[in-house]
Amino acid sequence: MSRHALPFLHALLLAAATTLLAAGADAQHAPAPPAPPARQTIEPAVEPVEAPPTSQETQASLKDAALDSPRAALVQYLELSRAGRFDEAGRYLELPPERAAQPGEAARLARRLKAVLDRHVWFDLAQVSPDAQGELDDGLAPGTEEIGRIPGSAGGQEPVRLARHEGGTPAWRFSLATVGQIDTWFARLPDRWVLEHLPAALLEPGPADLLWWQWLAFVVLIVVAAVAGRVLGRLTRAVLGRLAARTEVTWDDELLARIRGPLGLVWAIAIVYVLSPWLGLYAPGQEFLNRALHVGLFVAFFWSLLRAVDIAGQVVLQGAWIATHPGARSLIPIARRVAKVAVFGLAVVSVLSQLGFPVASLIAGLGIGGLALALAAQKTVENLFGAFTISMDQPFREGDAIRMGDKTGVVESIGLRSTRVRTAERTLVAIPNSHLAEMQVESLAARDRMILTMTVGLVYGTTGAQMRAVLAGLEQVLRAQPRLWPDTVVVRFKELAASSLDIEVLCWFDTPDFGEFRDIRQAVLLQFMDVVERAGTGFAFPTRTIHLVTPPP
Repeated sequence: MSRHALPFLHALLLAAATTLLAAGADAQHAPAPPAPPARQTIEPAVEPVEAPPTSQETQASLKDAALDSPRAALVQYLELSRAGRFDEAGRYLELPPERAAQPGEAARLARRLKAVLDRHVWFDLAQVSPDAQGELDDGLAPGTEEIGRIPGSAGGQEPVRLARHEGGTPAWRFSLATVGQIDTWFARLPDRWVLEHLPAALLEPGPADLLWWQWLAFVVLIVVAAVAGRVLGRLTRAVLGRLAARTEVTWDDELLARIRGPLGLVWAIAIVYVLSPWLGLYAPGQEFLNRALHVGLFVAFFWSLLRAVDIAGQVVLQGAWIATHPGARSLIPIARRVAKVAVFGLAVVSVLSQLGFPVASLIAGLGIGGLALALAAQKTVENLFGAFTISMDQPFREGDAIRMGDKTGVVESIGLRSTRVRTAERTLVAIPNSHLAEMQVESLAARDRMILTMTVGLVYGTTGAQMRAVLAGLEQVLRAQPRLWPDTVVVRFKELAASSLDIEVLCWFDTPDFGEFRDIRQAVLLQFMDVVERAGTGFAFPTRTIHLVTPPP
């Protein structure tokens, strides 16, 4: 996505205009069906309306319509009005003699009626009677056909009707009562001043059945909204920035800097929403524009959410938690990408739902595809979750010495698929994370003390006094060590073994460094030798004495 709201807004609104053009182009050229006796009540602009039929649907409806039906008359009037031939369209209005005698009066009323109908009524031609006599069981007088309703000044609904003229051409025309209301209806249009004062060329219908002045005004509105949205977005960030500056954290300042695009887009959408009623769009056009604006709000929201995911990743990497979980550092970028993909997928589904697409079937298809992908990548997913488990639980870290079964080594790296361990033989072992997460792993680096345990064997010639001297000397050597853990020191005469007198030695040294422990152990053993030597005895080793007995002669 672009960092700036203006180019993005241009693309969004131009796309909306193009789609609006495609949605209404067929309706622009759809011939109106002949008008047999059938009545349709069209809701005002404030109510939802049906989209116009395509030209194929219109032609199909005219196939079954009589040439002197209400449907045919309505089609002819709409086609002539769309072509700007209001003199001919005026023939479909029933005028009192005094008004019919006024030059151009029929054309003026036909133009105004077209503006009123475009604003408040959208015809479903299939609902207009295709029979020459019109709808006979609609509760109206014979020869009368109601084709729509216009919102009245008191909140009610005022009918738009056709009346049949036997032997006249055309056979069906807008009734005297309807024609008498045209000027009143037109006076209530919010854009009537524009319709009365703009040049005739700008009042001609253009693409999507919008007037040319509406298209020009729409382009101007886009530009104004884009510029104003950018300015208002900057002002909003400046105001929020003063509040963010008072906090001790910095992520809110960074977030404000990142969402300048979404802020500008939201302001531009608000401006278009507020000013769009002045365009005087017909109901489906206004409905489509509102839907496009809702899509824009979804885009702005998820755009901001994507920016927030980036900021959250940075906060975690710079926070205290990562200092205590360094193994998770390599997983934070992966987690951030996964979160952004999830946000983007949710945004696509939301936008498609807003546009009216059946997202339930799409989600079901994605679910089946995701299941197939998960089955195919089962081992990869297991290893990935194993990496997350190791990073979160942290049984060991990079650089730690560990023991796994019969293997001992130093952890060199924790990857997404496997963990690499350097063994004492300097070989590199790669263990899948899924297996490692299930194994019993002993972390040697997590030791807080080192244990010294051994058996000291003296020769059988050792006397009791010598044994007591050795026991006291060995314990004295241990207690003289500065790193000794004093809580547990064991120096005890253990047993009379087969070839030695065994002394049990057990103690701990307060160091997690194995190298330092080796030095301490060496010093202790050398002093043990001195103690045994001073006591006048010696260390035993496996021996066997054979007594030869000579039998008497």
